[in-house]
Amino acid sequence: MADVRLTEVSKRYAKGGLAVDRFSLEIPDGEFLVLVGPSGCGKSTTLRMVAGLEEISSGTLEIDGVEMNGVPPKDRDIAMVFQNYALYPHMTVYDNMAFGLKLRGLPRREIDQRVRETAETLGLVDYLKRLPKQLSGGQRQRVAVGRAIVRKPKVFLFDEPLSNLDAKMRVEMRTEIRRLHRQLRATMIYVTHDQVEAMTMGDRIVVMNEGRIQQAAPPLEVYRRPANRFVAGFIGTPPMNMLTGTLRHDGDRLLFQSASARFPLPRTEESARWFRLPEGQSVIAGFRPETLRVAAPEETAMVTGVIDVVEPMGAETDVHLVLEDGTPVIARMAPDPVFLPGQPLALMLGASGISLFDGATGERC
Repeated sequence: MADVRLTEVSKRYAKGGLAVDRFSLEIPDGEFLVLVGPSGCGKSTTLRMVAGLEEISSGTLEIDGVEMNGVPPKDRDIAMVFQNYALYPHMTVYDNMAFGLKLRGLPRREIDQRVRETAETLGLVDYLKRLPKQLSGGQRQRVAVGRAIVRKPKVFLFDEPLSNLDAKMRVEMRTEIRRLHRQLRATMIYVTHDQVEAMTMGDRIVVMNEGRIQQAAPPLEVYRRPANRFVAGFIGTPPMNMLTGTLRHDGDRLLFQSASARFPLPRTEESARWFRLPEGQSVIAGFRPETLRVAAPEETAMVTGVIDVVEPMGAETDVHLVLEDGTPVIARMAPDPVFLPGQPLALMLGASGISLFDGATGERC
């Protein structure tokens, strides 16, 4: 397998549109890296530059220490799995998987061995004589993955491969691809707009927006310590709640104050620098829905609002509130209490769940 290094890689189209802006990242051998972000953020363009399907405007791409700028896709020793499967409709499953190996002139016996071993791994042995039209969407995607595996490439590239599958099949294929990664110990770069895929599959995820990297870190770090307001709002379902306000010093305490909330900020290793911020600093306090709980009668509520919408989810309930100044807040609660629209609700906020962002730049304080 191989490591992949992108250094200041940019993609600018002829009419001046900048799709990817100075993308720099090192992907070590064997890592499962996920590129995630909204439509048009540049993630697929980045993947296509690694594949050689898009020309790099500036910067360098290296695979296994060798510069790949200008190297044709067929000579990069990569395999790509597309969203639309890209199977030959007139070929059987066996022939679709064997096609690339035949083009490379491998002996028939080796081709047969590779195809059958891969089919066994992916549960496709009983379908080798079928045409793609005789398969379900999940089975076709397995064939597309199998066609990549038989080549034994240095790097696997996945471009939103599960987008065309139903919810149940997506869950199954996520598990399948992760299991394959553990088995093959291969370098894999996976593009998705689905943050659930990103969080559950990646060793590390790269959040992109407007062609730039916003954060590159393990999934839980991105979730717990988003680098900026964009990441905080993009990662998480429901997204992180955000209140705009200012900082107030009260003796040895630091208070967050907005039009509809006022609460002390915790003293932690990270928050130590918050206490050095000036009085009146404009900030955004972010907190995840699951860090909220109903305030006990003897407690002074940190956040108070009126319930707007209640969404029972089975094991939990999402309660949408509107605060006094009109700010929406979502609380993820246990399903036992009965929550009703129009009911006032007083909430407490877990101290360890607070993130603070600069009010002007949106960057993490």
